Amino acid sequence: MNWTELRSEDQIKQISEESKTQPVLIFKHSTRCSISGTVLNRLERNWDDSKAPVKAYFLDLLSYRNVSQYIADYFHVIHESPQLLLIQQGQPTLVRSHLDIRFDEIVQALPKN
Repeated sequence: MNWTELRSEDQIKQISEESKTQPVLIFKHSTRCSISGTVLNRLERNWDDSKAPVKAYFLDLLSYRNVSQYIADYFHVIHESPQLLLIQQGQPTLVRSHLDIRFDEIVQALPKN
């Protein structure tokens, strides 16, 4: 997976705009949480760019707690960790946390070409 690091609140507005031309994924990861590590590992092992052409952002939420809270406020979602948001047309179209984060569900939520 080709992750783009998410480090600032300013990037959230950029992500919202980007999502109007291509789907964008945000993964909020806690380096202290074994469930988060398991989910990240499973996501990366199953990832297939040909099935999920998205731009993927990675947030280390322990280092950037303010950005994590800003995401929750900006997209009107409850903060969880680990958490995945699929953003399309400026809005979250799929929000999952913990072991509910699954690659096949991401693929299903993407527009069919």
